[in-house]
Amino acid sequence: MKLSGKQLNHLRSLAHHLKPVVTVGAAGVTPAVASELESALTSHELVKIRLPALGKSEKRELLERLCTITGSSSVQLIGRMGVAFRTSPAQLIRLP
Repeated sequence: MKLSGKQLNHLRSLAHHLKPVVTVGAAGVTPAVASELESALTSHELVKIRLPALGKSEKRELLERLCTITGSSSVQLIGRMGVAFRTSPAQLIRLP
């Protein structure tokens, strides 16, 4: 899903106060991590992910891989925190 700049800003503001729901360990993207992110996206739509201490490009690649696996969109990457968004049938979050 391609998000506009206005939609990204809205999602970033909503994600600011969230706590990380999914943590990626040193093993990287495992089926268990992907499954946990899948269930979190289904119930919350907007999920904050704690990533391991790697270089910026490696963290970006890790976040993009998780988003590709789950069919979500990458919203933000700051430090070790990434944010992913995917709409659910319930449409909990209304995008501008």
